[in-house]
Amino acid sequence: MAAFGTMSNSTASAAGAKNASTSTRATGNGNVIKRYASSSALIRSQLTSSSLQSELMALMTSPTPGLSAFPSNADITKWNATISGPSDTPYADLTFKLTLAYPSNYPYAPPEVLFKTPVYHPNVDFSGRICLDILKPGGQGKEGAWSAVLNTSSVLLSIQSLLGEPNNASPLNGEAATLWDSDQALYKEKVIARHQEPAVMEDNGMPTGF
Repeated sequence: MAAFGTMSNSTASAAGAKNASTSTRATGNGNVIKRYASSSALIRSQLTSSSLQSELMALMTSPTPGLSAFPSNADITKWNATISGPSDTPYADLTFKLTLAYPSNYPYAPPEVLFKTPVYHPNVDFSGRICLDILKPGGQGKEGAWSAVLNTSSVLLSIQSLLGEPNNASPLNGEAATLWDSDQALYKEKVIARHQEPAVMEDNGMPTGF
């Protein structure tokens, strides 16, 4: 019995040591995974920052008439933008403010873009959200058309173009879509009635950006 008891104690000790070793390896593997995830997040953040800095430089050195965009503060992932309404449309001579919030995996995912200036449009809801293919993730199995070759300038140009060429097949504002097709004079009245110039909004303490 003594010999059997001794063997059992030895077996238990070996099993305990094995379990402790397994636990140590699991903890070590967990730490490696955490460090890898942290490193990957840092690389993505650096890529996003580098991309946005390059875009900012391009916008400053080669500005596009009718649009501008700059970081709102020290956080380079939050920008304020301005676009002019396209000529020969109900939005001609109007100015619009927008915000752009870039995700940590930009440019592989689109920014979130919102109108801060009230706008009456078939593809813009009353919270300023925009229905536009390139503002949705693209790729296989996804409904959007975002691509990493797009940038801030192309996004703003597309939104500016959308003002004069709405997609009435996918409206966020059904009334605006109907009026665009049926009564351009009344449509323009609605546009003017809803619009507020950014300077007036700011004078009244209304936010036009981040």
